[in-house]
Amino acid sequence: MSIQTTEFNLPGATAVYHGKVRDVYTIKDEILVMVASDRISAFDVILPRPIPFKGQVLNQIAAYFLDATKDIAPNWLISTPDPRVAIGYKCEPVKVEMVIRGYMSGHAAREYKSGKRTICGVAMPEGMKENDRFPEPIITPTTKAAAGHDEDISREEILRTGLVSESDYMVMEDYTRKLFARGTEMAAKQGLILVDTKYEFGLLDGKVVLMDEIHTPDSSRYFILDGYQERQAAGAHQKQLSKEFVREWLIENGFMGKEGQTVPAMSDEWIKTISDRYIELYEHVTGKRFVPVLNSLSEIEKNILLGLSSL
Repeated sequence: MSIQTTEFNLPGATAVYHGKVRDVYTIKDEILVMVASDRISAFDVILPRPIPFKGQVLNQIAAYFLDATKDIAPNWLISTPDPRVAIGYKCEPVKVEMVIRGYMSGHAAREYKSGKRTICGVAMPEGMKENDRFPEPIITPTTKAAAGHDEDISREEILRTGLVSESDYMVMEDYTRKLFARGTEMAAKQGLILVDTKYEFGLLDGKVVLMDEIHTPDSSRYFILDGYQERQAAGAHQKQLSKEFVREWLIENGFMGKEGQTVPAMSDEWIKTISDRYIELYEHVTGKRFVPVLNSLSEIEKNILLGLSSL
């Protein structure tokens, strides 16, 4: 059973927000209940068909990494009362997403191919080819758009415009590098390369706190470690576990989220392929077997209520 959207009537709810992937319920302006739907987005557009088990995969990977990194950065999570639900503290969102890249891939590679040698004010070395490793990971922030496309922004512009205070930004940079290093180390143990990822932060009682999901296929890109060097030397495509294969399929079918473009039809076979890839990433990243849970909407709501009652 795939879940496209939810409309729960939770006690104490003061707001509900339907994001690209998650439905977020605010409880008494203090607690957030995030329900990971099976929606999938690409190029900041929600695609028309849900992906079975995607919400469960995202929620469980995020919970796994939030628990594994809480010694590095405090985070918002309190509990996961259902495989696709996370309950945590409401934070004041920072209007900047921290993107960190260890390799020349995705958006960075597309910018590089277009002739650009700086991204978000950060210089990229000459002579690189797609999927090469950067000498050091680079941080390429984006603005956090309420709707539409996120936009690249430099560290200097963030501080000049006051989007984030300098002291908070320094903390975010420090957390970002340390989280990426931990994620890289954990990925390597599972035979993976953490290529790039993004982190979202908020303020809780005036302190910077890690929010949302981390190191999931929606927020990160992974390569298969075995054979990486050989594939690079041969100029071959890297084997990867991420959402990039969905973006590539859309590009091949004439869609990049631009005005006037139409999302191509997604066959049942293609939907199953995407679902299988998400499950594969879960098992690869965590080293655990994926156990699908087919809870109905009423069962999910019951689990949420149990979770809230224990606070």
